[in-house]
Amino acid sequence: MTRTSTIYICQICGAETKQFFGRCTSCGTWNSIVEEVVEPSSYRSKQVKSNHSNRLEGKRSAPISSLESDAIKRIDSGYKELDRVLGGGLVPGSLVLIGGDPGIGKSTLLLQCATEMALYKSVLYITAEESSSQVQLRWKRLGKNESNLHLLAETNIELILNELEEFHPDVAIIDSVQALHDGALGGTPGSVTQVRECSAALQRLAKSKNIALLIVGHVTKEGMLAGPKVLEHLVDAVLTFEGDRFASHRILRTVKNRFGATNELGVFEMQGTGLIEVPNPSELFLSADNAPGIATIVACEGTRPLAIDLQALINKTSYSSPRRTATGIEGNRLHQILAVIEKHMNVGLSHFDCYLAVAGGLEVEEPAADLGIAAAVMSSYKKVELPQRTVLIGEIGLGGQLRSVGQMQLRLREAERLGFETAIIPKISNQDTQKEKDRKINIKAVSTISEALDIALNINS
Repeated sequence: MTRTSTIYICQICGAETKQFFGRCTSCGTWNSIVEEVVEPSSYRSKQVKSNHSNRLEGKRSAPISSLESDAIKRIDSGYKELDRVLGGGLVPGSLVLIGGDPGIGKSTLLLQCATEMALYKSVLYITAEESSSQVQLRWKRLGKNESNLHLLAETNIELILNELEEFHPDVAIIDSVQALHDGALGGTPGSVTQVRECSAALQRLAKSKNIALLIVGHVTKEGMLAGPKVLEHLVDAVLTFEGDRFASHRILRTVKNRFGATNELGVFEMQGTGLIEVPNPSELFLSADNAPGIATIVACEGTRPLAIDLQALINKTSYSSPRRTATGIEGNRLHQILAVIEKHMNVGLSHFDCYLAVAGGLEVEEPAADLGIAAAVMSSYKKVELPQRTVLIGEIGLGGQLRSVGQMQLRLREAERLGFETAIIPKISNQDTQKEKDRKINIKAVSTISEALDIALNINS
């Protein structure tokens, strides 16, 4: 008779110990260690022997140039925004992990995509968190009446694998992986062991049967994907569904993609009949009003340029130390730009509170927004409106100089398409933009932040 033993596993990083700790010794998270039962040694030895015998029967290695390569035909998801983020559509046999906050619309998006793909492909939707009637109720609320979509409400991984083998769909959707469980393993659904083993089983089946698999994953309160980190390494693509659950628009980002570019972005809008695509997302982040403290930039998310309004408010402080608040922009970036303005523009911002926000709640991380931030701050400080139909693009160095940014031609084409008439950019970037002689937008190339703000606000006058 074999004896079982227990180990303690951190639910955040997956570190294993033989002793319980209140705080994980690997990642430092408190109250994340859970006791789990280890498989008997006899069962493990059988697994090792079976795996060893399978390896002996496997294929031998071969030169990579001699391997036969078949053209991969991607599967259209039915939504161009999702296809853009995936790099052109779903790859057969791939695993895609989609994470996001509760109530953000992950299940709605996948149910809509499953319904569209079911028109020309065999699709299986496996719900582990809702009953079949609940999914059907949401499906009818989306305005759907008839579809070839197959639905299965199950949490047992063995029954799910059997259904995938027998039905053999082209696309399968698992909602969600944290709700699955394997009866042969210890631990509750959502634990590190359960998520790791269930995901590995789904991966083996998807690769062997060439099934495109979409998996929904939960997120922690910090916004990270829940479960072991090996889950993100296991899948082929990781997408995050972001946005304020009380706002209408949703943003789909690519964090990892083995079959396409990363940092791609897709925009959706939540309405009463479900999610709809936003083909021109710049309209969401631009305002028709013009007032002091508003500057327009063109940021690039992957291969997509977005024209975005930045809003700044400078107000006399009533405290010993001024407040610095940034929404959508990294706080350290704002502090650095304010220091450069105070140093090279001789403006005493140390006696003023500064509030900065990106319109629409978008997160802008690239340094190309530096010049727009500086212009918005100085516009609010001087109480002078920036010229209409003008965009500002450029990175600010600590010496007050403007540095070149990537994809400048793509940014200028987007600004020109939206009707902007003037672009203030770094002088070093103007060398590449001069190649397009038929450009209609007026380009003003400058070298320093003083020159750029002088043109935008006539500060020296």
